[in-house]
Amino acid sequence: MSYSGGVKRLGAILGLLLPLSLSGAEGAAAGLARQIIDAGLDPEECYRVRDLQFAREDLRIYLTEGLLIFGKAVNGARLTAVFSSDVEHGDAEILVMPPSRAERMSLASFARTPNLAEHFRSGVMVFTDETHAELMKQILARGEPRKEPDQGALLAETWNEVVRNFVSSFQVRLVRDLYRNDRSTIGFFYMAVMGRTLGNFDMVYDPMAREQISIGRVVFREEQSFFDIWTRFQARSFRTGARPLPSPDLQVDSYRIDATLEPDLRLRVVTQASVTPTEGARRVLPFDISSSMRVTEVRIDGEPAEVFQPASLRSTLIRGDQNETFLVMPARPLEPGRAYPIEFRHEGEVITDAGNGVYYVGARGSWYPKIFAQFAKYELTFRYPKELALVATGTTVGEESDGPWRVTRYRIDSPVRMVGFNLGNYEHRTVNRRGYSVEVYANRRVETALEPKPQVVLVPRSPTRSPRIGLPGDQRWTVDLEPVPIERPEIDPAARLEHLAEEVTGALEFMASHFGPPVLNRLTIAPIPGTFGQGFPGLIYLSTLAYLDPKQRPVGARSTIQELFYSEILHAHETAHQWWGNVVASASYEDDWIMEALANYSALLYLEKRKGARALDLVLAEYKKHLLQRTESGEPVDSAGPIIWGPRLSTSQAPDAWRVITYEKGSWIIHMLRRRMGDQRFLEMLGQFRRKYQFQPVTTDQFRRVAAEALPPGFPDRDLELFFDHWVYGTGIPSLKLSYNVRGKAPAVRVTGTVTQSGVSGEFSTLVPIEIQMRNGPPVIHWVRTANEPVSFSVTVKQAPVRVVLDPNNSVLRR
Repeated sequence: MSYSGGVKRLGAILGLLLPLSLSGAEGAAAGLARQIIDAGLDPEECYRVRDLQFAREDLRIYLTEGLLIFGKAVNGARLTAVFSSDVEHGDAEILVMPPSRAERMSLASFARTPNLAEHFRSGVMVFTDETHAELMKQILARGEPRKEPDQGALLAETWNEVVRNFVSSFQVRLVRDLYRNDRSTIGFFYMAVMGRTLGNFDMVYDPMAREQISIGRVVFREEQSFFDIWTRFQARSFRTGARPLPSPDLQVDSYRIDATLEPDLRLRVVTQASVTPTEGARRVLPFDISSSMRVTEVRIDGEPAEVFQPASLRSTLIRGDQNETFLVMPARPLEPGRAYPIEFRHEGEVITDAGNGVYYVGARGSWYPKIFAQFAKYELTFRYPKELALVATGTTVGEESDGPWRVTRYRIDSPVRMVGFNLGNYEHRTVNRRGYSVEVYANRRVETALEPKPQVVLVPRSPTRSPRIGLPGDQRWTVDLEPVPIERPEIDPAARLEHLAEEVTGALEFMASHFGPPVLNRLTIAPIPGTFGQGFPGLIYLSTLAYLDPKQRPVGARSTIQELFYSEILHAHETAHQWWGNVVASASYEDDWIMEALANYSALLYLEKRKGARALDLVLAEYKKHLLQRTESGEPVDSAGPIIWGPRLSTSQAPDAWRVITYEKGSWIIHMLRRRMGDQRFLEMLGQFRRKYQFQPVTTDQFRRVAAEALPPGFPDRDLELFFDHWVYGTGIPSLKLSYNVRGKAPAVRVTGTVTQSGVSGEFSTLVPIEIQMRNGPPVIHWVRTANEPVSFSVTVKQAPVRVVLDPNNSVLRR
């Protein structure tokens, strides 16, 4: 096949490409990026190759027969290459064996094979590691290299634009690595592959990522972009501990933010912070910010610094981050370990007018530069049109009018991970109780999307006589209809304002009694258009629907479970985030589930307190139903992946899987732990967890160890490793069946039986309680560990049982 014909298939590979975007400023970093993007392929560095091979730990690539062309050098470094097997007997292959069962299952669900062994036609490579040197060493070791400059010219003509697009999408990382002196250890490798069987997909090896190897595909569906992760895992040297996991390049200790909200809703901000760099950040500092905000100026220790903030869309998709990474290059290298003052000036449109004086704050936690979500102290000043009300994280320490403006200042003395604000035309209620102040704000009108749609009915006018056609002298009555509009009652956006103020205060008191004091004693709740909520330190964004009378909510929000969600659960869930997420934080996206599951189950505990156990059981039953619903692939939602996968659970095949598994299966996981511990031990465990990890990031394994300490003496699965292996690190919801016999007489009655498990893989195993209920006295609980085959049990009791029941108290998530 000719090269031009082969790359006409670039419709296939161009499906992998995203729009090119360059930085507007032409500083040193932007100039370097432009050189990299414009470099193109080098026809003089095109080779006919055979039997080359290289590995990035678990990722092995074999270039069996074909053409290999490198990109032109930039500052002495070659950063791109293209391999084409479009020659006689041309071929290449990729081999990857994921190290865990869960990752092999994930790969099989997308690629229909648990281990990847894919032959490919071509591959576009972008790298900052030693790929060029490694391949050239092999080429030269075979004697005089066979250069193919004519073929190289044709390859360059065909592939240059493709390479340009890929390089553009990784330009932030390319520039960052070229500014560092440790490329040999932190350099990354990326390849876009045109597979013979699987089509187009992406592979990444990145030593600076928490999971260094990623394989997947960019998918566009229903105007939404996904990066379907086929498999993602730690590379061998990181799994064995031979190399440490990466840590942030910077530590941010404090922020002072001065924000001005213009009448047109544009936000202009000056953010000052204290940052301490590591060795890796001497010459380049990475920060994250919303793509809606542009950083216009940065000063470090008073000196101007260069800002590099292009769009790197593909790399952002692969990272699974909704924010952009931008770089700051100081005027001179920084001293590691020394604290430096840094000032950012940034602006953008993060607020949308939803109509009727209702506003939507989009970049709620990323409207200012951050590093991950580190704990820091904050001082905030907001200047905004005085006809608006603005609320924010922290304690109000000053407010004044300045002509058409209002200026409000806030301070947060406790370290928090992020700060936010909300605004609108509000009325509010305040409840002060037991040292806590709860302020609930409501809009005065609903957003346009919730306004009742005008309706009309046809009403008859007065009837008139008219001749009947074809019958002279005969007449009939005719009735004309006229449309008459129906007056529909306006929706009251503050219908539940008083009730919410009391409910949130009650939830805050309930949780503080079990978990200890929240991060701040003042809690503000304000509405946001949409169907969600979000809990920041001292500030909750709460869906407008939670404020409405249930009868005035949209039809889709009126089912029993939806009414419970908006009226009982949502505000309590976000209140619980004052502890879970804002006092105790997750160490990585793999651990985020802990915060969401604990927040949601804390809300269910409060629901149970107010409405009784039946309300809790109703919600859990609905969650189970959602987990067992079938996706487009015909598999249950639960099978999308383990809960620790976090946002990678949302794929083009199951867009809602992350929400269902994180919140709903997560609640079941916490509930099952509660049933294993008992209520008193469970609540004590939550308090201990908060005290032990206050203002610290926590991992899933650390949570497991704290939970294991709360188990009653003699409980099987003493360290909870079995529980976490199958419920947290695995998938599956079993069907369980009990059969039993009772023999003998008191005081030596024997209860024997079997528990049969089905509907899950042969490796799945869990502990399930058998409750032997007596006429006199408490029941006897016997835990049985399930397996692929029926499991027998035998228990001796002192009296004949009244009943023998399998898991009567929802101790196990089962079909």
